Amino acid sequence: MSWKLSTTATKAEVEAALERRETMIGWDENIVLTGFEVDPDEPNVWRLDAYLAGKPGTVERNAVRALFADKTPNIVAEELPETDWVTESQKGIEPIRAGRFHIHTPDHGPANDNGAISFCIPAAQAFGTGQHETTAGCLAMLDAMKRVGVTPRHIADIGTGTGLLAFAAMKLWPYALTTASDIDPVCLPTVLENADRNVIPLGDDRGELAMVIAHGMDDDLLTERAPYDLLIANILAGPLIALAPEFAASMAQRGNILLAGLLTSQERGVRLAYLKAGYRLQRRIVNGDWSILWLRHRFHG
Repeated sequence: MSWKLSTTATKAEVEAALERRETMIGWDENIVLTGFEVDPDEPNVWRLDAYLAGKPGTVERNAVRALFADKTPNIVAEELPETDWVTESQKGIEPIRAGRFHIHTPDHGPANDNGAISFCIPAAQAFGTGQHETTAGCLAMLDAMKRVGVTPRHIADIGTGTGLLAFAAMKLWPYALTTASDIDPVCLPTVLENADRNVIPLGDDRGELAMVIAHGMDDDLLTERAPYDLLIANILAGPLIALAPEFAASMAQRGNILLAGLLTSQERGVRLAYLKAGYRLQRRIVNGDWSILWLRHRFHG
């Protein structure tokens, strides 16, 4: 039987807890977290659920409590019935449309119109399924870049998750050399499975996707393939700020950087870090509480 630990807090506290998990050393990857609004009439009240394969003990409870820093939340444990959670997670997940992209789960089919680019991404996978505002915003921004004539030849998707944004870039610019990376080794089989599901060619040539596991830009392949005309990073505000010098150093002249994973309240700090690195805002999308930023070198012509 599987179990769930739950606690209720403010929206800001739950979002901070989810962000803290990303930087927490030694986090048990078998504990899967999700945060969400409890009642539309009380948008500031959120719940954090932690799913576990077995009955939680003191270690698991303390791990969840540690996500809330100095606070000591009341945690409730619940034994869950035997359920195919992967199947259940697909139910009620409607396809989304972002720019020309149509993202659907296996329970739904591709778009009917010829102008759409459809991807099938199971909803119970790593971050980047298209359902989150940041991923959808990145898809819309990539489409906007294409429409105004951006033509990258070297593309990097850092923190790729499911691989979706790399796939989208490949469809828009099929002759580019595209590299995807993620810090989490779990993402490698996910990306490979999704590439197969969506007929995305894998390999080292143009029009093919190369996938690596790396922290930031610390990988031989990422270094060899630089400089990049387009770098995509849908991660979190803290890492985006920390990686600004590395990202900027890996870019071609007049290159484009697409950033997401930051709340609107965090946008100023992220933009300042990239301004110091030589990049200024070209365009932004606000999707819910999230900012999606397209930056270009400030000396671009």
